[in-house]
Amino acid sequence: MIDFGSFRAASCSGKTRRSFLKTSSIVPFALGAGLPSLQAVEQARQKAKAKSVILLWLWGGPSHIDMVDPKPDAAMEYRGPFGTIATKTPGMHYTELLPRMAARSDKYCVIRSMQTTDSGHPGAGTIGVTGFKESPGPVQPNFGAIIAKHRGQDELATTPSSSLPPFFYVGRGIPRDLPRRIEGYGGGTLGKAYDPFLVSCSDRGEVGIPTLKMLPNMSPKRISNRKDLLSELDVEQHRLEKNLLGQWGHTYQSAFDLLTDAKARDAFDLTKESPKTRRSYGHTTFGQGCLLARRLAQAGVPYIQVNWSEYVETFTPNGDFGWDTHIYNFELLQDRHCPIFDRAFSTLLDDLDDRGMLEETLLVAMGEFGRTPQISNRAAREHWQHCYFSLWAGAGIEPGRCIGQSDSKGEHPVTRPITPLMAGTTIAELAGVGAQQRAEMKVLDGGSLIDELL
Repeated sequence: MIDFGSFRAASCSGKTRRSFLKTSSIVPFALGAGLPSLQAVEQARQKAKAKSVILLWLWGGPSHIDMVDPKPDAAMEYRGPFGTIATKTPGMHYTELLPRMAARSDKYCVIRSMQTTDSGHPGAGTIGVTGFKESPGPVQPNFGAIIAKHRGQDELATTPSSSLPPFFYVGRGIPRDLPRRIEGYGGGTLGKAYDPFLVSCSDRGEVGIPTLKMLPNMSPKRISNRKDLLSELDVEQHRLEKNLLGQWGHTYQSAFDLLTDAKARDAFDLTKESPKTRRSYGHTTFGQGCLLARRLAQAGVPYIQVNWSEYVETFTPNGDFGWDTHIYNFELLQDRHCPIFDRAFSTLLDDLDDRGMLEETLLVAMGEFGRTPQISNRAAREHWQHCYFSLWAGAGIEPGRCIGQSDSKGEHPVTRPITPLMAGTTIAELAGVGAQQRAEMKVLDGGSLIDELL
């Protein structure tokens, strides 16, 4: 067990009072530095069309140095207390906190040269999921809203029996800090019709749909007998029509519609999964949320964003332990955050692969920024927008590669920076929203692809 008390004293005083774990040095490494040929990129684009996208949104800013970009040769006030371990990717190391992910690095890509332009949570959060700043407006659409408009209308129109919305948020609520939420969470310039449909998932796998609170005594768990359901809905529909159902808006109508669709409701029933599968994801809200995301992708939902937390703050009343680790960064990463993420991400990756879904599902994990390479006087790490990481798998992504490289302290990229706009453009492209469609929708203007991923 790491003695964090000793580490605090050492890091604050600048004197070495403990012996860190001895590890081998990381070989300077940046696969993908040489760009593929235009012909190879075009062939990859044509081949890789994700039927579904799952974005794991690590809200609060996870520490790149303490996870996938360690700096064991840096000075003590940078490197932190964790040892490093080899991954399956030659020359690439992670910290000891991510053993399962290290053992599967041949299944996905890691980008170590992400960079954004805002150091505040809501502002950087909007950039992270839209590619653009909140101000000056108008607020641009979430990546999910873009895919929902392009894919949702076309595909769900051909399968009228499905009532599942095309864009889901899995989590307790729209990501926010204490003062306010991310402005770019939904449809933006595309309109409220493309806002995400919110579902929550408990650590026991109990799914909740906040929108259903408008219907007295209704819940997915209670609605199991179709005959009883229809009789209750007859009464509800009469009441709703009298109260101008149309004024509820698109999201409320979607909630009402999916209640009558047994196949749609089935996607939310995690009890249909084996106990072994549910355990493998971990009995945490994030773990079970990842399992729900897989079921939604399996049901054909084009875009699912799994939010690690609603609030960025790790400790706040009614909070849910976000990645904003201004205090107890190392304790939380060791004992809670990294074990949960390591398990859930690895299991989701294996599950998609074992079911033959990975080729048709794009899996991405990232936050809004990273954390300061230099350890603070609180023995933790602060916000850092200049360099952070993302993970990519499936749907034509060339796996087993490390793209980009940061400097010796993890402060800045030494290869070309990868921006959220580039990430969103690449997600859209792999989901079948090409340059012409993006231009017609007037979205992701000026965005370029992360060609190295292909």
